[in-house]
Amino acid sequence: MTMNLEQLQGFLAVAETGHFTRAAAELHLAQPTLSRQISTLEIELGSELFNRARGNITLTAAGETLLPVASRMLADAEHIRFQMHEMAGLRRGRVRLGAPPSMCVSVVAEVVGPYHADYPGVDLHLHESGSHNLLNELVGGSLDLALIVASDHDPSSAESLAHTPLLVEELMVISGHPAHFAEHGGQLTLRQLAALPQIVFSESYDLRAATMQAYRQQDLVPNVVLEGAEMDAVLRFVERGLGVAVVPATVLLDRPGLESRRLIEPSLTRTISLAHRKDVSLSRAAAAMQRMILTTTEALASQSPAIHSLTTEKHLEG
Repeated sequence: MTMNLEQLQGFLAVAETGHFTRAAAELHLAQPTLSRQISTLEIELGSELFNRARGNITLTAAGETLLPVASRMLADAEHIRFQMHEMAGLRRGRVRLGAPPSMCVSVVAEVVGPYHADYPGVDLHLHESGSHNLLNELVGGSLDLALIVASDHDPSSAESLAHTPLLVEELMVISGHPAHFAEHGGQLTLRQLAALPQIVFSESYDLRAATMQAYRQQDLVPNVVLEGAEMDAVLRFVERGLGVAVVPATVLLDRPGLESRRLIEPSLTRTISLAHRKDVSLSRAAAAMQRMILTTTEALASQSPAIHSLTTEKHLEG
């Protein structure tokens, strides 16, 4: 059995609210993520925990049995966590994390909530920028850690930095309008993509540079209907059917309202790494953030065949 505390926390939230959507909101999770957690827990326990009548979620007999046990386990875990934080000196601190916009809506969004819950006394400072700027800011000492698109930047260009590979992910085509993919199967060639109405990111995005380079290499000109948008705006425009866009696979997790297709001829990928200065030891707060990012990216990779984890235990520091 691989029952974990996150599953138990989700179970208690649903039991207390009697509603999956409200429980997900309290936990700062997407509702499909919470539903998967509960379903996995039920499979592992071999029993249904909730009677799922429309508009009326109640505990089954198995759920009633689990309720006090789950409450006690979570209380014990919180007590142990508090003691460990006291020992580790993590009741205070600061972490300055940099990330590209596409990582902010995926990896960082998954990390910040749990990190703040575990270390409420640590101040988090997030700086959103392109990888080139983030590398410069790391070298200059204004960041402790930075998620970067390593495949677009030579790690040797900043010899004072240590790079921990996290994942390789495919660039996917997304759409919010059924007609965009109506004539295509489960994959799109770059030539097919070029003919579709496309929303293009701002020039500061590594994503735009990678996509446009691929077009140039095949002597293709994309059908751009809007350019210069930021990540959140692109996702909203796509959801409203304005056009398609090319985004990393991690951005698609927990976005069931978007259709996606894998790119072929060529397949476009990018490598994400976590960087920090070699000559400065990570603080305990920063080292804890590093560990959480590594475990989070590994978990994200398990959710999609278009994401491949590169993390190993040897990368963990502190």
